[in-house]
Amino acid sequence: MEQNGVQDYSKLFGTQVHDANTAFEFLMVAVFQPGMSWKVAASKLPVFKRLFANFDYHKIATFDEPEIESIESDAEMIQNDRKIQAVFQNAKAAVNLEPEFKDLADYFWSFKPADPETIDRTALGTTVAKDMKKRGFTFVGPTTMGLLLTGIGILPRPHRD
Repeated sequence: MEQNGVQDYSKLFGTQVHDANTAFEFLMVAVFQPGMSWKVAASKLPVFKRLFANFDYHKIATFDEPEIESIESDAEMIQNDRKIQAVFQNAKAAVNLEPEFKDLADYFWSFKPADPETIDRTALGTTVAKDMKKRGFTFVGPTTMGLLLTGIGILPRPHRD
C-alpha cells in the first residue's frame, strides 16, 4: 500500500530533523511547491521516494542521462523538467557542502538563530536562499526556504490565534 505523502509530511512538519536525507526530502517539496499547493507537492512524496533513491542525495548526484529521462517520463511524476533538473543540481550542491558541513541537515542547522521565537522568518529565508544560490542550489526562494526551516524544526511554527 502506498503511503500518503500529505499525512507523512504534515506529521513530520515542525519536528527537529537532523537526518540529511529527510532534509533533502523537505528541499524537494520546496523545489516542486512553487506554482502549486504544498499538498500537491507533498502528495508526490511516495513517487519522489521511489524515483529519487529514497532521498539519498549522494546517489541522486550520480544519476546519469538514462536515469534522468526515466524519471522525467514517469507517469506519476510532476511533469516539470526544470524542477526535476533542479533536484539533480541541488543533490550535487548538497554533496559539495561536505566537508565544510557534516551534511545537508548540518548546513541548514548552521542558520539556527539564537532566539528562533523572535526571528524574522522572511529575512532568514532570504539569507538562506542567497547562501544556497551562491553554493549552486536552484529553485530555492526566500519564502520556500523560510518554510523549509520551519518544516525541519529550526524555526517554530507560526502561532495561530
